Amino acid sequence: MPTTPRRTWPKAILFDLDDTLWPIAPVILQAEQTLHAWLHSNAPRVAERFTIDALRQARLALLAQQPEFELDLGALRRAGLLSAFEAAGEDAAKVEQAMVHFYAARNAVIPYDDVVPGLLRLKGRSMLGSVTNGNADLQAIGLSHHFKVSVAASQFGRAKPDAAIFLAACAELGVDPADAVYVGDDVLLDVQGAQRAGLRAVWLNRTGSERHLEHGVAPDAICRSFDELLDWLKREHD
Repeated sequence: MPTTPRRTWPKAILFDLDDTLWPIAPVILQAEQTLHAWLHSNAPRVAERFTIDALRQARLALLAQQPEFELDLGALRRAGLLSAFEAAGEDAAKVEQAMVHFYAARNAVIPYDDVVPGLLRLKGRSMLGSVTNGNADLQAIGLSHHFKVSVAASQFGRAKPDAAIFLAACAELGVDPADAVYVGDDVLLDVQGAQRAGLRAVWLNRTGSERHLEHGVAPDAICRSFDELLDWLKREHD
C-alpha cells in the first residue's frame, strides 16, 4: 500500500507568545497588583479613588469607545492611567513611571518547562519567529536570541487574525507561507488566522480543550506540549 510522501522540514516555525510560551493570566494579575501598590506610594489619590477592578473597567470602556486600542494594549493602559490621574488630580507626569513598573512586572513571565529545551532543539532545523498581539518584551524576558524575527501588532499596525501580520513575518524571514508553520494557543486568532494566510497551523492545546470543534476549525496538528510538537514535526517531515 503506498505511503503518503513526507514533506520537507518547514523553513520557518513561528510562535504566538502569551499562553503559548508562558501562562499570562497570573502574570497580569501580579503586575496589576504591583502597579496598584506603586500607586499607593506615589499617586495615592489615584489608588484611593480607583481599585484595580475600577481601572480595568475604565480601560474596557475606553476600548469600546476607541477599538483601535486593540492593536496596542500598552497604549490602552497608558491612556487609562492618564484619565485616572487627571480625574484624581494627580501629576500626570508620573504615568510613565507607573508604566515602567507595570512593564517590569508584566515581563516577569516564567516559560513552560518544555519551551526553552524545545526552542533549542528547533533552532537547528528551522528559522524561528514570533507573531503576537500582546506587548511582551522578548529581550526583557531573555528569549529574544531564540527568534530571528519578532512581529508585534502594536508596531506592525495590524493584528491577528489578519493575514497581513503572518505574511509580514514570513516576508521578513524570506520564506513562502507554505514553508512555514505557526504555533499558538488560540483557535481563531492563531490557527484559523495562520491557515487563512497560507501557513500550516499547530494548536498548542495544553488544557485538552475542544474549542476547535465548537468553531469548526481543523488545525494541521493538535499538540499538548513542545514534545508533542517535535514528535509531529518528525512524523510529518523528512
